Amino acid sequence: MDNNQPIIVKRIKKTAGGHHGGAWKIAFADFATAMMAFFLVMWLMSSATPEQKRAISGYFQDPIGFTESASPYVIDLGGTPTPAPDRTLNEQVDIEPQQTEATIAPDQVENLAEQLDKERLELLLQELQNKVDENPELTRFKDQILFEITQDGLRIQIMDAENRPMFALGSAQLQPYFEDILLAMADTIRAVPNKISVSGHTDAKPYSGRGEFGNWELSAGRANAARRALVAGGYPEEQIARVVGYASSALFDRENPLNPVNRRIDILVLTKKAQRNIEGEQSEAPDEAAAPAGAPQTPAPPASPGALPPAGSADPLPPGALRERLNIFEDGVLQFDQPAGE
Repeated sequence: MDNNQPIIVKRIKKTAGGHHGGAWKIAFADFATAMMAFFLVMWLMSSATPEQKRAISGYFQDPIGFTESASPYVIDLGGTPTPAPDRTLNEQVDIEPQQTEATIAPDQVENLAEQLDKERLELLLQELQNKVDENPELTRFKDQILFEITQDGLRIQIMDAENRPMFALGSAQLQPYFEDILLAMADTIRAVPNKISVSGHTDAKPYSGRGEFGNWELSAGRANAARRALVAGGYPEEQIARVVGYASSALFDRENPLNPVNRRIDILVLTKKAQRNIEGEQSEAPDEAAAPAGAPQTPAPPASPGALPPAGSADPLPPGALRERLNIFEDGVLQFDQPAGE
C-alpha cells in the first residue's frame, strides 16, 4: 500500500506578553514626593522658634497684611515681618517677637580687650623677629636683641656686647649700628596703636665723673637719646608714654652686676591696661604739685643731659644729619679727661 500522504509540520511561534504600561511609576513618584514634603514640613516645624511659628500663623490668618506691610515672604531672613494695622483682617494679631537684651559683664569686656591686645602684640613680635632674620644689617646684632611678651606688653631689649657697646664710654652718644637698629624698628613698631615706654639701664659700676652726675642721669640720658632716634625714624612722638632711667636698679644679670648685658635699652610696647596705669600716675602729678606751701616737698631730680625740645617733624632724616642731631654730647658735660664708668 502506497503511503503518499503529505507530512504537515506545525510551527508554533512563541511571543512575549505585551507592555502593561508605566502608570504605576508616576503614582509611586507622587507618593514619594508627598512623603518627602510631609517630613520636610515636620522637620521645619520642629526646628522653628516660637516667633517664627507665630509669624507663620499670622501669615495664614492675614496674608494681605503681611505681604503689603513688611515682606512677601513668610519668614524674612533679614528680620521679622510685621503686619500693617490698617490692612489687617484680624483685630488683634500678636506676632511681636520677644526682645532680649544681651549684656556683657565689665570683666568680660576687660578680658576681651586684653586678649585682643595679646594677639596684636604676638603678631608684632613675629613681625619683628622676621625683620631681624631677613635684614642683613640686623642679623649681625641678633644676639643683642631680645623679644619677650610680659604682663605689661611686648618688651624689646637691646643690650651691650663685650666689644660692641651701644653708646660711647660714659656718654649718651649713640653708636651708628645702634641708630640703625632703632631706625629699622621704628617703622614696624608704629604699625600698632599701642604706646611705648623707653627705659635706660646701666651696670653697677659707679660713675666716676665731676659733679653730681651719676648712673641715674646717664641712664635717663641714654633712654632719651633712644627716644630721639625713634622719633627721627618716623615714630610718632605722641605715642611715647614714658622715658625713664633705672641706673643699675633693675639688672638683667643679677649674679654679675658688671656684665655688659646689664647696659641696655628697653622698649616696652604697652598694653592698654599698662598704658592706663602710666597715665593714671602722670595725672596724679598736678595734685601733688598743688599741695600746701608748708607741706614737705620732694626735690626734683636733676634735668637729664640728653633732654631736647620736642621734635617738630617725625620725617626721617638723612643718616649724616641724623647722627649730627642725635649726638650732641661732643662738647657737653659728659666729656671727661679720665675714663668714666659705663
